[in-house]
Amino acid sequence: MEDARRPVTVVTGASRGIGAAIALRLAAAGHDVAVNYRSDRDAAGDVVAAVTATGARAVAVRGDVTDEAAVEELFATAQDRLGPVTGLVNNAGATLHVGDLADTPASVVREVVELNLVAVLLCARRAAQLMSVRRGGPGGVIVSLSSAAATLGSPHEYVHYAAAKAGVDAMTVGLAKELAEDGIRVNAVAAGTVRTRIHADAGDPGRPDRVAPRIPLRRPGTADEIAAAVAWLMGAEATYATGAVLRVAGGL
Repeated sequence: MEDARRPVTVVTGASRGIGAAIALRLAAAGHDVAVNYRSDRDAAGDVVAAVTATGARAVAVRGDVTDEAAVEELFATAQDRLGPVTGLVNNAGATLHVGDLADTPASVVREVVELNLVAVLLCARRAAQLMSVRRGGPGGVIVSLSSAAATLGSPHEYVHYAAAKAGVDAMTVGLAKELAEDGIRVNAVAAGTVRTRIHADAGDPGRPDRVAPRIPLRRPGTADEIAAAVAWLMGAEATYATGAVLRVAGGL
């Protein structure tokens, strides 16, 4: 069947913002999509409806990607409902707090590192197990959402988040080399300031406009602009790209 030859991609944190934009962009590019979400079932359902409206197949899968069992269930559901997984977009993330590290609760530091780094490692690990051609898989692509913060450090805002995203960059380089013979490409998109709810969730909804003057392009990015970069890295035009961290940050 034609559907069996379509890429099947898991997108974490896909019920809103950049994740939702990625799911829609990939659907338009011919992917079937597993829409992972943690709590907002209705929002995830809306994304699934939008994806299926393009002619693609989609399934919403609830799960906390910081939990190994939930990660295994996410991929199992995707494979059961859509077919062999050929792609992963590690998108789920949050800053949760804006301020000096000294003023950031230890519980927040742990939660941010768990979500922005440990979850990425767990999902990439499971994707590698299932997609590796040497393990009997179909091969595939992993793209993780990093941040310009990984190299800028984000002092007085979220050093904890920057540190986690630097770990994502390191994972991308190392895992790309590790999986090159397994038929899996591994890349990342280092996003700059983007208009999403991540800022309000951290208690600073006005941050995109506040920091815009220090961005060379003088504006925040959009979720669609980040999704376009992810889709390129996932696609046939990027088949020689692996181990790359593509910066999409308005010049920062």
